[in-house]
Amino acid sequence: MHSPCAGEASTPCFNGCFSSSFLASEESHTDTSVNGSRSGYDFVAATCSTLHPNAQFTNHEALPSLQESYLNFTKAFPLYSKTLKADQIRDQEYYHLNFSNLCFDYTGNGLFSYAQRQRSCPGTSIASSSSSHPPPLIPLEPPFFDISYKSVNLHSQVVYGGDESELETRIRERILAFMNFSEDDYALVFTANQICAFKLLADSFQFTPNGNLLTVYDHKSDSLDEMIKSCYKQGTHVLSAEFSWPDLRINMKKLRKMIMSNRDKKKRGLFVFPVHSRVTGSPYSYMWMSVAQENGWHVLLDACALAPKEMDTLGLSLFKPDFLICSFYKVFGDNPSGFGCLFVKKSSISALNDSPSATSIGIVSLIPALRKPESISDEEESEPEPQSEPKSSKKVETCGRLEVELRGLNHADEVGLIGISSRGRYLVNWVIRALMSLQHPNSETGSSLIKIYGSKINSHRGHSIAFNVFDWKGEKINPLLVQKLADRNNISLSNAILQNVKMNERDWCEVEGAGQLRKKTMTTKQDCGISVLTASLNFLTNFEDVYKLWSFISRFLDADFVEKERWRYIALNQETLEV
Repeated sequence: MHSPCAGEASTPCFNGCFSSSFLASEESHTDTSVNGSRSGYDFVAATCSTLHPNAQFTNHEALPSLQESYLNFTKAFPLYSKTLKADQIRDQEYYHLNFSNLCFDYTGNGLFSYAQRQRSCPGTSIASSSSSHPPPLIPLEPPFFDISYKSVNLHSQVVYGGDESELETRIRERILAFMNFSEDDYALVFTANQICAFKLLADSFQFTPNGNLLTVYDHKSDSLDEMIKSCYKQGTHVLSAEFSWPDLRINMKKLRKMIMSNRDKKKRGLFVFPVHSRVTGSPYSYMWMSVAQENGWHVLLDACALAPKEMDTLGLSLFKPDFLICSFYKVFGDNPSGFGCLFVKKSSISALNDSPSATSIGIVSLIPALRKPESISDEEESEPEPQSEPKSSKKVETCGRLEVELRGLNHADEVGLIGISSRGRYLVNWVIRALMSLQHPNSETGSSLIKIYGSKINSHRGHSIAFNVFDWKGEKINPLLVQKLADRNNISLSNAILQNVKMNERDWCEVEGAGQLRKKTMTTKQDCGISVLTASLNFLTNFEDVYKLWSFISRFLDADFVEKERWRYIALNQETLEV
């Protein structure tokens, strides 16, 4: 049996495709500034030392305590103490995270804090001059806004802009600054959501005849699917990068060949690229963007998996994409509604269709949210304030104007790039190490409880983990069932499907469980969807969160855990639930 710490080195995989001098400087910057270690191998060793290198746990009751685990964690990563600003912010502004579900299902950036959501517009009172008229509309507190769809095509919106509320202006300016983009270089277009942003760009991009769409995704994406559908309708060729099994690394030779096929500068193509996989956390080199641009591609950077402040990294400050998409939600762990952002490089506007008939579905304006007061007291109705003293209207106007304070973005700025990056890397690699230490007791094969897909212990990886849980027979437990049980235990996980992975029948048997071979006869196949669980860490995630995730997953070491949960549910709810 392999030691859980027989992991991969944390050096990026570039395979000689790019300039070694640049990569050396970038890697040394990352290791010394972000991780505080001298090499990727030192980082792996430090991660392994958080638990004994050969430690294996076969009983969930044998796990070390939270206190003992945290002590070992901070000994291995002493620089974690420099990120405690995030804990202070969490306690003061996001205190709901300490008693709500553990949030491992959020990606994107939070605009406001939970404390802001609790703050009402101070001093506002309701007055009505006549009982025959409805009460006035009162702006909600700052964290809330509405979206209004606009009838304009993307090209016109980027070139001419349009009327916008003061709220929208302030949010747009703040987001541009947060993303480290200059208004001189990029235009920001608000969309209803991330899916709309992808579809809008696909509908508006002027693919030349026989043009290409080339994507680099190791997982199924609803947003990307909408883009691909639009491209097929336009007669565009759709190409996808291929990923190897089991490490899910890019097949670099094949991707390079596909990029080079677009050398004809008259053939306009779109290269869609994420810096990290949103599902597996696998890191990809920024240099792919440069290679694509050198070969005539326009580049769309999918930044939805980037941690806050990662736009300030060296690679992204050097390689400016033609387009960038990201998303923002209102409050982390409480209100996931929000909007998508499509950034368009102004020098790339000519690649957009400027026809008046071009599709424009998805562009929105941000407007202050209004609501009717819930109730008016009898005293207020019977004793209206004099018309000569419209105090309430002044207060409403003042409230409607509350400066737009995007405290969620301010908090990310306070913790900073180094704090967010190092905190995330310490925590995600610790929980990977911890999960890999779980082994089934007395199993025929000595099998691991958990299989992690893609990047494992790696100082350059993103902050998401893709994994599955296997029983003592080696059969994969349905990820949807694990997700349901996690939710019942106040842990929110996501699920996803890995794709574009080159596998053979033996690989499929390994990943789905031995019994699956009897259910499915399979020849060598690239696009075999693999259902997985995924956990994403945010800069507000703390050590206790990841410890609780480890503790919950360890309960599957008990062969009767699922059945016990079924009977517990029946006892509590007096009904049968199929799990």
